[in-house]
Amino acid sequence: MPDETQATPRRVLALHPAERDDIIDLVTRRPLPGPGIEMLDPFLFLNHHGPQVYPPRNRGLPFGPHPHRGFETVTFILEGELSHRDSGGHESIIHAGGIQWMTAGSGLVHAELSPDDFKRQGGALEILQLWVNLPARLKMTPPRYVGLQREDIPSFPADGGRVGVDVVSGTWDGHDGKIQSLGDVHMATIRLAAGARLSLPVAPGRAVFLYVVRGAVEVAGQRADKFNLVELDEAGSTVDLAAPEDSFVLFGHAPPLREPVFSHGPFVMTTREEIIEAINDYRAGKFGTMLG
Repeated sequence: MPDETQATPRRVLALHPAERDDIIDLVTRRPLPGPGIEMLDPFLFLNHHGPQVYPPRNRGLPFGPHPHRGFETVTFILEGELSHRDSGGHESIIHAGGIQWMTAGSGLVHAELSPDDFKRQGGALEILQLWVNLPARLKMTPPRYVGLQREDIPSFPADGGRVGVDVVSGTWDGHDGKIQSLGDVHMATIRLAAGARLSLPVAPGRAVFLYVVRGAVEVAGQRADKFNLVELDEAGSTVDLAAPEDSFVLFGHAPPLREPVFSHGPFVMTTREEIIEAINDYRAGKFGTMLG
């Protein structure tokens, strides 16, 4: 933990409102990339699906089998549930409060769909999916998958219990997440009651990812309402939050890669030639096949 007497709060550089971009009947907002920001190195992309309520006998999520290479996907199931299958043989159903962390690496095919029970009965649904770039030296790492239910995720209180921090990856105030990422990515979700305050230490030079999912927070005194991505400078050593109302945020930090990014749909590499190779490898079946 840094010396509190020398802690310097990070400044807000810009707020980036999520743009509405529904996928069929799935309510979708996307703050990254957006009109004012292409990426927040190494954070590439965030889709915020919902919140919404699906009726009984619905079609569920539309993300059938599709490939990925060169990055990681981190999916937060806030409401509802998500069925995952991939060509590496991983299969799970993650319920509300759980997360899944998939390292696409050298390439796999996966599907993210609603379980049959959800399609039959309907219900509330809200999901966040974050894409995190892998450094060039790790883009062809073997794929892996970790699915955690709500009860598997370490949590600790702060500010007299007015704050709850759910630790996904990395270490937070001495609490270790179940996932230690390849790129030293520290991720958490944070619940703040109205009036709560929290100062989060982040080493200078690391990129901060802060998205307001619900409510509103004040960051170093500047208000950010829900559906806003907060872009911060890299110079300070803390991120200071205050909650004027009950709020929920996605918060993380990681070292910037500062490497070329060449992306095409579900592939994120460093050169055009690597993208062509990824497409050819996928077409040749080198990403594996989904069974069942």
